[in-house]
This record gives sequence, structure tokens and C-alpha cells, in this order.
Amino acid sequence: MHEVITLQFGQQANHVGTHFWNAQETYFTYGDEEESPVDHDVHFRPGHSEDGTETFTPRALIYDLKGAFGTLRRDNALYGAPDDPAAIAQQMWSGNTNVIRTEQIQQSAYQQHLDQGLAPPTLSPDTVRYWSDFNRVFYHPKSIVQLHEYELNSALMPFERWATGEDLFDSLDKEHDLLDRDLRPFLEECDQLQAIQMITSADDAWGGFTAKYLERMRDELGKTSAWVWGLEEGGRKPRDKQILQVANVAQSIHQISSQASMYIPLTTLPDVLPPYVHLNGSSKWHTSALQLLAMESMTLPTRLRAGQQGRSSFADIETLLSNDGNRRIAQLNMSIKDPSELEGEADGNAGQHDSRMNNFTNGNHGHDDSNTKDLDIDMQPKTANLTGERGNDHRRTHVFSQLQSLRGKWKSNLEIEDTNLASRDRFGHGPRIESHQSSLLFPVIDSFPQVFASGNVVQKLAVNVSLSTTTSVAQRVRAVERIARSIIGIDEREALCDGLVGICEEYEDGWESGSESDDD
Repeated sequence: MHEVITLQFGQQANHVGTHFWNAQETYFTYGDEEESPVDHDVHFRPGHSEDGTETFTPRALIYDLKGAFGTLRRDNALYGAPDDPAAIAQQMWSGNTNVIRTEQIQQSAYQQHLDQGLAPPTLSPDTVRYWSDFNRVFYHPKSIVQLHEYELNSALMPFERWATGEDLFDSLDKEHDLLDRDLRPFLEECDQLQAIQMITSADDAWGGFTAKYLERMRDELGKTSAWVWGLEEGGRKPRDKQILQVANVAQSIHQISSQASMYIPLTTLPDVLPPYVHLNGSSKWHTSALQLLAMESMTLPTRLRAGQQGRSSFADIETLLSNDGNRRIAQLNMSIKDPSELEGEADGNAGQHDSRMNNFTNGNHGHDDSNTKDLDIDMQPKTANLTGERGNDHRRTHVFSQLQSLRGKWKSNLEIEDTNLASRDRFGHGPRIESHQSSLLFPVIDSFPQVFASGNVVQKLAVNVSLSTTTSVAQRVRAVERIARSIIGIDEREALCDGLVGICEEYEDGWESGSESDDD
């Protein structure tokens, strides 16, 4: 086995994580059904409940604030409820006792129907209050880690500033040793750990918490693959909030990307969306669905069974994308189709997309020497110009390396073979590009929002996603650095900005950007 442990930090990350685990559950097969191409042991751990029943629960650690878990409890149908606090108190104290209980959150209708074995009602942004409202899996009690020091959406003590997350980690780690208490039990269950993937908000205090967690983890695990999916809030917002978020993002990019094997920023709301995507930007249930679709499809090759076409590993992807350099930040682009649209395209027209999608390229009008220009959803966050300087968003884009993960028949087998053969040519020119294609489509289940328009209700999605190291990554980091230079305090400014500039230089080594910097 090549296990992967998933760490989730904060509300947006746990919305993404809930979609992820719901999707993984659908890949299980039972009885006489054909064996799933997904190796469930990668992301799920075997165990036993209190009554000896065999269980299979996610290899996950879920961190969130007080009040953020909704109706999710550490106890569930697999692991029984703890003894009643009043009864315990009565046994330990002979005098009068008063038990103070906070008002319990009412279980959503969706969860009630699941518990009763009934078909659940249709969800909507109005009925999804917490990420636990659409959760379909059981977690081990050790997976649930509630941080009581801060409360969700508190106006008195908001969990917003990067340094706040650092301070919280330091105080908790000093008291408990978080890695020993939380992570080590999951590590000890792994036979051959493939990677640790961390899903976190990067533009609030969770970025600081994650950076400290990753730093401690590096001390313990050395060169183990550690992927970080940095989630950033898109869309318009008040200027003071935007400045705070850019300052947090600058710290996250600087601190996390220097320690992570791969750092992939994902926006909650791309600047431009194709007309077939109908996203409610104010609903975490909606925005996390788009992020999850990109993340889950990109990492699909890492959990396929041995012998499956398109199988890969986190380490292999890192080697491809770094391309003998130190490029640890990657850009993610995606296209989505109804699988019926792909029928007949793979033979002769696999490289083309319908005009409905080609008309939208998220502002990437420059030259792109890969298929990124054909993907109409750009998940890389955009940084607003807060300095008044003239930006340059139309520079030609050079791709160093790229991994394409295709779900559905986007290309013929011959095209896939030709792409991968060219990538292995040590003397070849141009970017290193590898393609992995699987027939396993993304399942649109009742917990997943119907945000992709089609003539009918979509049950499966064909997804074309690419993860690339490109010069546009450096352009975005430079934009963040310019703003950070004007808003970060003088004590931190020099080291932070110098670090960001150093990151940018990794995307220019061996590439003369000046000759390709003119507008088309």
C-alpha cells in the first residue's frame, strides 16, 4: 500500500474535504460488482468499533474552531457515545451538581434521512449551514480535533490574522505536542506512507497554523511528500479585508511553499467562469465543490490500483513538475463536460473542445505552449491591484512542466502515448508534459451541488485538469510581493519580500522572459 493522510484546516477546507470523502465513498464496490479501479486502502484505514465490528474510516485529521462542526460529533454509529457527564459527575461528587449545556444545533433534514435509511431531500445553499450538513461518511473519533480557543465567526476574537494562527499552534503544541497526540496514531498505521496532503485556507489565520504544523512535520518526517492545497477567497470584498488577506497570502506563499513538496493555490471563485458553470459565490458548499472537482481529479492517478492505466504517485508528479528545479508552486486549470459530449471526439478531434468552452479562457490571451489555453476554468487566484501601478496580465506564458489528468475519453490512446513519449525525450525541446487518462468519471451524488448546466441532471462528469509550473505563477507571486512591500511592517518586510522574489526567480532560470514579454 501507499497510504495518504489528509489534514484539513478550517471551514473552507472542511467543505472541500467533505466533498472529497463523499466522492471516495462512491468508489466502493460490494458483492458481485466489478472491482473498483480505486485502491481504498490509500485513503481509508481499517479498524474495529467498540463492539468488534470491522470499520473503514478516512485517514484524516479534521481541525476546526468551536462551533464549526455543526451536528458532527466524535461519537457516531460506529463508535458509541461517551458516558453522560451528569452521571460521571454524580459518581465523583456526592454534593449537588449543575450541568450546563449549550443549545444543541438541530440536525439537518439531509442527515436525518441518512440516519433513517431514507432517500435524502435535495440540498440547497440555504439548507447547508455547516460542512457536516452534507457529510455522508463516518470518521474515527481521533479524526475530529476541535480547537476551543477560538469560536467560529467571533467578532470579539476573529481568527483572521496569519500571526494568530502561528500563536495558536505554538501554544497548543507546547501543551499537547500536536503531532504526537493527533498525527502519530495515523502514521503508525501506515505500511508505506506515500504522502500527506493538507487542505487549508491560505488567506486567514489557518495559513499561519498550517505553516507551523508543516514546519514541525518536516522535523519528524523529513522528505516525505507533503502537498498543500492553499484555498483563497475570490470575488470582491472591502479594501481593508482585501489588504489583510493579501498580507496573509504573502506569508503563506513564503512560508508554506518553502517547506511543502508542492503548493497549489485554489481560488473559491475564478474571475471568469464559462457559461456552463452556475456558482453561488457566497455558498461554501458551492465554491468548495468546484475546488474539490479540480483537486480530486488531479490526484486521481495517486490512488488507482497497481496495473491501472494512468496510475502515478505524488513523488512522480513532484519530479515532473519541478523539472530539475525548485519550482514548488503550481497552477491548476480545468475543463468539464457531460461525458456524452466526448463521444466521437477522441478519434480525430480529441484535441479540440466545443465552441461553448473555447470562448472562455479566463483572460489568458498570451501564448501558451501547452494545452492550458484550452482549459476554460483557471483556479489560480488573482491578486487585485491595490498599489495603483499598471499591471501586466497579458504576458506570454511559458510552461516548464505539466501533468494532465483526464477523466473520460478526452484523447485517444495514441495521443496519450505520443505525449508521454515526447516527455521522456531528454533532448526534446519545449515543456515536459505527461498525460494520464482514466475511464473513471466524477460521480455527481446528492450531496454535490448541480452547478454544471446540461440538458439533463448530470450524474457523471468528464474532467480535464492540468497542473503546471509556468511563468504565470511568478507573475502572480510578484503581484503579491509588490502589495506586501507597501502593507507589511518594516520588521518583516525585507525577509518576506526577498523570499517572494527568490520564488519568482525559480520560474525564470533557463527562460529568457524578456524575449516573450510583449503582448499578442
